[in-house]
Amino acid sequence: MRQKVSILAIFRLMRPKQWIKNSFVLAPLVFSGAFTEIISIQHAFIAFFLFCLASSATYVLNDYKDIENDKLHPEKSKKRPLASGEVSKMQAKILMGILYTTVFVFAPFFPKLIAVITGYLVLNIAYTFYLKHQPVLDIFTIATGFVLRVYAGAVALSVPLSSWMFITTLSLALYLAAIKRRQELAKSGKQARSVLQHYTVSLVDKYAEMSATCAILFYSLYVISDKPDLVYTIPFVLFGLYRYWFVVDSKGGGESPTDALFADTQLQLAIIGWVIACAYSFF
Repeated sequence: MRQKVSILAIFRLMRPKQWIKNSFVLAPLVFSGAFTEIISIQHAFIAFFLFCLASSATYVLNDYKDIENDKLHPEKSKKRPLASGEVSKMQAKILMGILYTTVFVFAPFFPKLIAVITGYLVLNIAYTFYLKHQPVLDIFTIATGFVLRVYAGAVALSVPLSSWMFITTLSLALYLAAIKRRQELAKSGKQARSVLQHYTVSLVDKYAEMSATCAILFYSLYVISDKPDLVYTIPFVLFGLYRYWFVVDSKGGGESPTDALFADTQLQLAIIGWVIACAYSFF
């Protein structure tokens, strides 16, 4: 029984719930229209799988680096396997080695894709040790991780990344990152992480509002100019952003976008509606 608990804790250390963020990798598959091609679907999901491994390696490294601070946090000390003592430092290092090695095993088969993922890994190593402590840079680093996911999906399919998709993804990711910092500040105070000493709730609210406005504007312009058949998806995007802000303001969510999504049925329905509208537009 102890061994089963240990394996489960190691799996939790990889934060599988966060893998939903890697669905950004699949965006080029949808918007390029390549989702009808078996080989494109295979390559897109290989990219998704590799990003799940890479992001998990990043989470393990981050938890390993922050273990002492997490032990002092009222929630992280209980929920994070390293901080709670469910997983040892040695187990975490072995897991990191396995994850990094597995990613790079694919390098001979998908060199361009692995190059993008390597950029993501290097960026997140820099974030873990330095950038997370730098105001504004920390928010842009988180957002860049989402842009790299979309770019990896385009590279996997050998299709160009639309400039509209790039700027829309960046704006949406900046919104999510700003809301994350906003909620950390509002719920845990400036002592939660060092970079929060440089922020105020009103300042981060302005970042979030500007980013959300840009995301709506750029997505709408992209659809109208390049993909007019997707015009029916715009209301779902608007509703999703409105609902997410409601969850943040009224329910105290947003510190983890993934948790907010899993906890709110209307957000889930908005995404499902967007997917259905996309499918309807393409077929």
